[in-house]
Amino acid sequence: MTVLQDKLNYRFQNSALIHTALSHSSYANEHHCESNERLEFVGDSVLGMVVATALYQRFPGLPEGKLTRLRADLVCEQSLWDVAQRLELGRYIRLGRGEEQSGGRHRPSILADCVEAVIAALYLDGGFSVAQEFIERYVLSRLDAGDVLVQDYKTALQELVQQTPGHSVVYSLIGESGPDHAKRFTVSVSLCGAVIGSGEGRTKKEAEQRAAQAALEQLRK
Repeated sequence: MTVLQDKLNYRFQNSALIHTALSHSSYANEHHCESNERLEFVGDSVLGMVVATALYQRFPGLPEGKLTRLRADLVCEQSLWDVAQRLELGRYIRLGRGEEQSGGRHRPSILADCVEAVIAALYLDGGFSVAQEFIERYVLSRLDAGDVLVQDYKTALQELVQQTPGHSVVYSLIGESGPDHAKRFTVSVSLCGAVIGSGEGRTKKEAEQRAAQAALEQLRK
């Protein structure tokens, strides 16, 4: 637990909180202790509030609909699974025998829920600023790294193409790689049969957005 607290850059006053945050319901049922589900409930709210506030402040001209999509991308299961990977939470989570044997230590849903529980543990033990600092470092950093698409490039591309009657774009999945829990998709976009861009993403939708972004850059040259 000392190693994990080093990664979190925080020392818990109430160590029971971090132990509970790492206790899956399967472990709790076998050992008759509290699971991390209640902490997950709190962490989800803290995470949503911090991310929503940050997006509101960083993008003053962005409408509510786009802010909602950005927040969803930042707090989705895949995003939180990425955080869990960086923290190596799979090494520390406590699972029941059955869940352990079925690969629960690597299951994205379990690890994503654990991240929310850890956020709650930080919030309850150290206060809002501690949880906020963690979220800024591990979740909102995706904005600074350009891992989150602020614009809807597919819509922008469609609007540009529709300026010429009879023209349309088609998206095609051209590749998949990686294990099931960490897939990478590659998509191309064609205009009147000619490929004008391609992109990669963790989901097909993200790959399509990246392809549309590349196509827009090509068409606007």
